[in-house]
Amino acid sequence: MADSETSATCDRLVQLVAPPAAPVDAHGDWALVETAIGARLPDDYQRLVETYGWGEFCDFLYLRTPFGTSKHNGIEWQIPHPTDSPEQDRERYPYPLHPAPGAMLIWGTTMDADRLCWLTEGDPEKWPVVVWSSEGWYETHAVGAAEFIESWACGHADSGLLADMEPGLAPWFNAFRPRTHRCLRLSEGPFSHPDRLEFLREALAPTTDRGSWHSTHGETGQDHFATVDTDWLLTYDASRPHQIRIDFPPEDSGQAQQRLFAAVHRMGCEVLRITTASGTSLPAWDTATDEDEG
Repeated sequence: MADSETSATCDRLVQLVAPPAAPVDAHGDWALVETAIGARLPDDYQRLVETYGWGEFCDFLYLRTPFGTSKHNGIEWQIPHPTDSPEQDRERYPYPLHPAPGAMLIWGTTMDADRLCWLTEGDPEKWPVVVWSSEGWYETHAVGAAEFIESWACGHADSGLLADMEPGLAPWFNAFRPRTHRCLRLSEGPFSHPDRLEFLREALAPTTDRGSWHSTHGETGQDHFATVDTDWLLTYDASRPHQIRIDFPPEDSGQAQQRLFAAVHRMGCEVLRITTASGTSLPAWDTATDEDEG
C-alpha cells in the first residue's frame, strides 16, 4: 500500500473510531521487532499500533501490538500440536505457519477466539488478512489490517466467520489498561427499570451506548454504556435484585464512588453489597485487592 493510501485508510478509521488519548503499548523499536520476526511489517499496521495501541474495537476485535510485557499481547504464530503437521495436514492447515515462507502471522484476535492473520507472501504492503476462526475455518480478505478493521466497524467486511457489531451503535475503541472492577447489588426502590437506567445515565453524563439486550418481558437483560469524559465502562443488569457493574482506572476510585453512589441515591435504591469482579465481597468501596486490577 502506498504511503498516501495508508494515510487515507488510517485517517478514515480515526474519523470513524476515536483513538485513546494515551495508547497502551504503542511505541517501541520497530527495527528490533522486525528483526525478531524476520520480516518487515506493513506501514498501516505500524500506524494502527502507534494510534490505538493495545486494545479492542467495539468489545470484539482485539488489536495486538509487538510492545509491552503482557503475555496476552504481541504478534505471534500459532504453534501446532506436536502430533500435527501443517505441511502434511493441509485440510486443517491450508496455509503454512510463520516463520515458513508465505506463512500466516497473527496480529489480532476476537472475543470469539478467532485469529486475525496476515498471509506473509510478497510485499508486506499487500499482505491480505486471513480470518482463522476458532472452529478451523478460513477466510481471506484482499485488504490490509487497517482497511479490514475499518470495513468491519462500518459493517462492510462481508465476513461469513466474524460476528457483526450490534446495529445502530457508533464504533468505539477501549485501550487495555489496568482497571478496577466493582459490582454494586442494589435494593429495588420505587422506580421502574427504564426510569432507574435514565437516572443512572443522567448522573454519569455524558455517556455513550455500548449495546443492550432484554428478555421479552423485561425481567432479565443488560444495558452497556460508557462515560465519555472519564472512560468508565458500565453494565446495568435488570435482574432482581438488580446491580451495576463498573470498570474504571484505579486512580478514579474516589470520583467513581462519589458519582456512582449519588446516582444510586437518585435511583431511589440502596447499596446492599459491593463485590469485586470475581465475586469477593468488600466491606467498603475503597478496599482494593490485586485481583481487581488488570
